[in-house]
Amino acid sequence: MRQHSEAAGEVLLERKGCAGIITLNRPKFLNTLTLHMIRQIYPQIKKWERDPTTRLIIIKGTGGKAFCAGGDVRVISEAAKAKQELPQYFFREEYMLNNAIASCQKPYIALIDGITMGGGVGVSVHGQFRVATEKSLFAMPETGIGLFPDVGGGYFLPRLQGKLGYFLGLTGFRLKGRDVYGAGIATHFVDSEKLGMLEEDLLGLKSPSKEHITEVLRTYHTESKIDRDKPFILAEHMDKINRCFSAKTVEEIIENLQQDGSPFALEQLEVIKKMSPTSLKITLRQLTEGASKTLQEVLTMEYRLSQRFMSYHDFHEGIRAVLIDKDQSPVWKPAALKEVTDEELDNYFKPLGSNDLIL
Repeated sequence: MRQHSEAAGEVLLERKGCAGIITLNRPKFLNTLTLHMIRQIYPQIKKWERDPTTRLIIIKGTGGKAFCAGGDVRVISEAAKAKQELPQYFFREEYMLNNAIASCQKPYIALIDGITMGGGVGVSVHGQFRVATEKSLFAMPETGIGLFPDVGGGYFLPRLQGKLGYFLGLTGFRLKGRDVYGAGIATHFVDSEKLGMLEEDLLGLKSPSKEHITEVLRTYHTESKIDRDKPFILAEHMDKINRCFSAKTVEEIIENLQQDGSPFALEQLEVIKKMSPTSLKITLRQLTEGASKTLQEVLTMEYRLSQRFMSYHDFHEGIRAVLIDKDQSPVWKPAALKEVTDEELDNYFKPLGSNDLIL
């Protein structure tokens, strides 16, 4: 009984004034998403969308450390190894939620205060408004756990400036604070301590149209002085990123970084060499193909990938090395890029027949 009531409190859904408020409430686990949470949030968003008295939706996290650090991948790995159906349901319903957020007819405001990775990006980046703070920490670190930057990463990453999204998706580079706004991931930047006031002002709007919400957010954004004059952390490296990461293969990207030889390029080279070779190759193809697909097409593609990853070695090895034993020394199979064949790659992208995700 206690376990059930704890699960019921993992996400808080409430109405305040004319707003629907979603609060991710697993602070001990950095608000990571569970299937139970997804199954509560999705129907509630659909309900609020249909309700004429709900004029906007706000999503936030509790605990002060994280907005949402991702999906509960450790549980997913355990279930996949036990041949349980959880991974099938989890990814399907998570991507349906991502799509529902993207197509939501009501203004959707994500307060990405704290760690925002993987699944946390999925429940924020597709919304109309994304508010970063000085505590924000954004990353798509999936290639380091033998996965790929999913939750629509194949859609939003290639649409960032230049080759920035390819760089972020392949290296898992972390963006902090105002840089999350500088990268184009957040739409606004607000001081963390003012989020409560911002929420009150949004709830106090008499007729919260998109324009009125934009005006309130713009006011807070303009007033924020934190790191205002600091250039975007990757600004000085964007030429290198655009040049090195425009290659058609991961091997060429590595070659470009080696030839560049700058401290920044060599640092990224070392990072990439630690990632799963299979994940790297799949991620590059996912982003390249996703650049010309709709979000729905991307999520269908990513669902195929997610299901294939569950039955291969690298994802479970990545979870072991990073989250269970924490030795940070995964043994990837295949261990080298040249051992990942085109035939194997094609297999990951094949349709799942009647199990495909159709949005």
